[in-house]
Amino acid sequence: MINDTPACECGAVLEEGRFACRKCRARERWTRRQTARRRTANRRRGQVRRPANRPYGTAEAGVIWT
Repeated sequence: MINDTPACECGAVLEEGRFACRKCRARERWTRRQTARRRTANRRRGQVRRPANRPYGTAEAGVIWT
């Protein structure tokens, strides 16, 4: 008996009307998000950014100007 159900490129059985399995679609979404993050990171690279875990202003840092 030959199974005529369509299969994903990874070999998983597909749901009705799907072209890729759930795992492959999630991987594609992750790849698109990573590409977009890299693109925005390249734009931000020249900007000066606040160091992590540091207060924004001198008042928060406990500096008193008297």
